[in-house]
Amino acid sequence: MNERTGIITFKGNPFTLLGPEIKIGGKAPEFTVVDNGLAPVTLASYSGKIKVISAVPSLDTPVCDTETRRFNQEAAGLPDSVAVLTISLDLPFAQKRWCGAAGIDKVITLSDYQDRSFASAYGILIKELKLLARAIFIIDANDTVRYIQVVPEVTNEPDYAAVMAAVKTML
Repeated sequence: MNERTGIITFKGNPFTLLGPEIKIGGKAPEFTVVDNGLAPVTLASYSGKIKVISAVPSLDTPVCDTETRRFNQEAAGLPDSVAVLTISLDLPFAQKRWCGAAGIDKVITLSDYQDRSFASAYGILIKELKLLARAIFIIDANDTVRYIQVVPEVTNEPDYAAVMAAVKTML
């Protein structure tokens, strides 16, 4: 598997990303993850929609918690033609519990725990931690990648304003 260095740090320490580098303008890679009921979900499950995919290390950490709550608030103001997805390696049961406790009702949480299909296809598996890097991918209704933000320091939040500005250009 392709190894990429110099892209992210975790608490200031450099880490390695596994997988390909996704490019803006390219076709979004297919993946299979599971929903909170263990049903398979693919990129094609959201065919015809704009997809905002927020990859996070774990919902049970403060930054991921804050990020997902923020995207839930932002999603409330978006039309049904936009799907806001959060993907982590958390077990689906933990995701469901977390969403219930946090009142998440607009963001769809998905788990890549089974075979790391999303992590491998999108090049954001942290080799040393076996967790997803913090990254945002916006994919248009035709499955073309339109925006990418890999957060350089995993413990930092993404640039929400830039993400939402990119989404709004596609509406």
